[in-house]
Amino acid sequence: MDFSLVEEQQMLRDSLARFVQKDYGFERRRANQQQPEGFSRQTWAQLADMGVLGIALPQEHGGYGGSMVDAMIVLNAVGNGLMVEPFMATAILGGRALVHGGSEAQRANILPALVEGKLLLAFAYAEVQGRHDARRVTTTARRDGNSFVLNGTKSVVLHGAQADTLVVSARTAGGNADAQGITLFLVEGKAKGVSRRDYRTIDGLRAAEVTLSNVAVDASAVLGSIDGGMAVIERVLDDGAAALCGEAVGVMETLNALTLDYIKTRQQFGQPIGRFQVLQHHAVDMLVHCEQSRSMAIMAAMRCESADAKERRHAVSAAKVFIGKSGRALAQSAYQMHGGMGLTNEMPASHYGKRLTMIDAWLGDTDFHLERFIANQA
Repeated sequence: MDFSLVEEQQMLRDSLARFVQKDYGFERRRANQQQPEGFSRQTWAQLADMGVLGIALPQEHGGYGGSMVDAMIVLNAVGNGLMVEPFMATAILGGRALVHGGSEAQRANILPALVEGKLLLAFAYAEVQGRHDARRVTTTARRDGNSFVLNGTKSVVLHGAQADTLVVSARTAGGNADAQGITLFLVEGKAKGVSRRDYRTIDGLRAAEVTLSNVAVDASAVLGSIDGGMAVIERVLDDGAAALCGEAVGVMETLNALTLDYIKTRQQFGQPIGRFQVLQHHAVDMLVHCEQSRSMAIMAAMRCESADAKERRHAVSAAKVFIGKSGRALAQSAYQMHGGMGLTNEMPASHYGKRLTMIDAWLGDTDFHLERFIANQA
């Protein structure tokens, strides 16, 4: 299978690489984190001007009309720069929810503003008792005439406090662990009855606990079919996991480069420590982890376009497991080669390692995806 990029994809990759190198250094990231929202609106506007926010969204609504492979190229750059802007929350999870489940009216109302950088989305699907199982939904949506009334709490909603609109899963029928009976709703972030507790995650991003208390939405807020939201959730989570794999490769690339630069300059016993054979072996292992992960990420992104759910799950879970393990191994080697200072906040290496840890844990950890991979073979 040919994993090489076409000319347009190479141009996109090169453009984003220049942006990260010139306009998004580590100090810029640190400054963006200190903004009240945890990211820079100026940087977000720059990304919108570059056209990358609509990379995997339909052309008829202002998007680029690209594939998940195109999105993966953007996520590589997000990982290279360790960006704190809400690209994953808005352009991937939120945007793809509209692509897979939204009506024409909903897409026309939301996606153009998203592409222009004027609207942020968040995907509120997880709950405390659910862990990685999106079917475990206790948030309820009760019919009230032509409206629905939502009650419940959503956990670890990425950029949930900054979002203008939340995509919320709620139970309209069935038991707490049933796949059927889950419906998706579009809920305004500032709607009456919505409260959001914002906090910073260990990798420097923002998440929120979102509480819904008698939040009323009308029937036009239903995303997809009533009681059939799980099919959309599964597609969105697979797209998100594949995108995370692409981001992880970008993180690995930069962490690898940082480590190589360090061992070339760090002196011990009168010479750079990079001359020691054991560290050279570690460096080769890091490169192998990175390159193998790149191939797995591309495969997962390609399979996300498949209508065959089994084929899609197979590729995404395989990539998430492999990249989760490779990311941990690469980060551990980087820490060892940097010495004790590699774990300090002053060293970029520690922040790249934290991001790899969070990527492994988010949208299904290694154990979850390994079990899903095995079950998918049956």
